[in-house]
Amino acid sequence: MKAICIVLLLVSAAAVAQPSAPASKGPAASASPKGDVHRHEDVARHRQISKAHEEAARCLEAGTAEKQCHERLRDACKGIAVGQYCGMRHAH
Repeated sequence: MKAICIVLLLVSAAAVAQPSAPASKGPAASASPKGDVHRHEDVARHRQISKAHEEAARCLEAGTAEKQCHERLRDACKGIAVGQYCGMRHAH
């Protein structure tokens, strides 16, 4: 379990470090104002989750106890993600 958490944190950190191309608006993109608002909120939520994981990775890299880093991650993710370790499945 510990190894999985560390791998997830490192993968999240790597994803944050890489610039991403803007998503193209294809046929699946919503054209309604309500859909645009949902998309904007979803993007913001993903950025919050990513930031929380990046901070957890830095916490672990600094040599802080894993339990303390996970507590910080849990606090940072309250209200934006689900699961004990700010899982990639997020609340909608």
